[in-house]
Amino acid sequence: MFSFSPAHRAAGKRSLGRFLVVSAIAFAFSGCSLFGDDDDDKELEPLELTDIEETLDVRRVWSEKVGKGSEFLRIGLSPAGDGNRIYAASIDGKVSAFDPENGDVIWRVETELALSAGPGVGNGLVIVGGFDGDLVAFRSEDGTEAWRVNIAAESLSRPLVEDNSVVVYTIDGQLRVFSALDGTEKWAMEQPVPALTQRGSSAPILVGSSIISGFDNGRLVAADLSDGIVEWEAVLTPPSGRSDLERLADVDGGLAVVGQDVYAAGFNGRLAALAAESGQVLWAREMSSPAGVAADWNNIYTVGNGGEVVALLRRNGDDVWRQESLLRREPTVPVPFSTAIVVGDFEGYVHFFSNFDGRPVARERVGKGMISGTPVVMGDKLFVQSESGVLSAFVVRLPEKEDEPENDDADEANEES
Repeated sequence: MFSFSPAHRAAGKRSLGRFLVVSAIAFAFSGCSLFGDDDDDKELEPLELTDIEETLDVRRVWSEKVGKGSEFLRIGLSPAGDGNRIYAASIDGKVSAFDPENGDVIWRVETELALSAGPGVGNGLVIVGGFDGDLVAFRSEDGTEAWRVNIAAESLSRPLVEDNSVVVYTIDGQLRVFSALDGTEKWAMEQPVPALTQRGSSAPILVGSSIISGFDNGRLVAADLSDGIVEWEAVLTPPSGRSDLERLADVDGGLAVVGQDVYAAGFNGRLAALAAESGQVLWAREMSSPAGVAADWNNIYTVGNGGEVVALLRRNGDDVWRQESLLRREPTVPVPFSTAIVVGDFEGYVHFFSNFDGRPVARERVGKGMISGTPVVMGDKLFVQSESGVLSAFVVRLPEKEDEPENDDADEANEES
């Protein structure tokens, strides 16, 4: 979905209202852009799911209500973990900590804010952002509020908490860094925001001491975390075309890093691997993705504009497999989990595909609400939050190894020797 945006947009209810209107217009645009002038409505509808042979034993171990649902608003709320607990937030202002083993609520606070991003977790803090520009930090131990500031801009991506800093990307094109101690602003940088952008923002990542973030103008920028000095800029997706719609070039999806290599994808443009220390493009190929990328040691995974799930070789970007069973179902960025690649869709289904060849191996459902946030892996569990306000935990039950038969002949030979 897209939204129109001046350089500094109002937040709160006006932002929500404008989004709902623009989303309806954009849905029509997106259908036309993907499928040309075909008048057959069926070609614009999400592909219906078909029965699959489930060869991966996926079990839901618990499911809990986080708060009120967000009803297809495509906000940046998704679970986050610190190794001991899993945290989640809802649009109606609830922030909760759960026991990852059984889903028991450890603490829950009500902010009385309309939340749009987070939580981000680190430095003993849980950070959430609101539609009206509120940025709130809670202590992860007991949920007590540590500080609260208003940054006068909405955020739709998870805050990054590292080295006593909180990094936030806001929809007015600013990358801002705040002190994790008291919320005071350390530095900010800004990129111009095009007149028409997608609804969504890329979450910043940390590589070494550098913050790397994608912007709505198609650029990737690396800056030093301590002082904001720009280390490099790379144009991932140069805007092209005459209309604002044709010139969409957002880098809104997830970024991935393996070692010193960064992987990113833009809308209407390229998917590329870049050197984290210099921004040099190692390889690139034409592939538009609104969802972004994820990676493991061998492959990177992405979703095309039409909803095809794609695996590519990490070393050069060549195709490994393509899976087209989720066309127009608005799948999330794929996440590696166990021997599978996991994506959520607009009807609350969680799809598991073989990371070897892309075959469907399992399917579960969190609820009827859309899954717009990226699923999260912590330990042996997968955590998925739907826009109906439900958080679920899944595990893969691996087949037990059979006991090896005793080799009596070998035992006798050993005794004789």
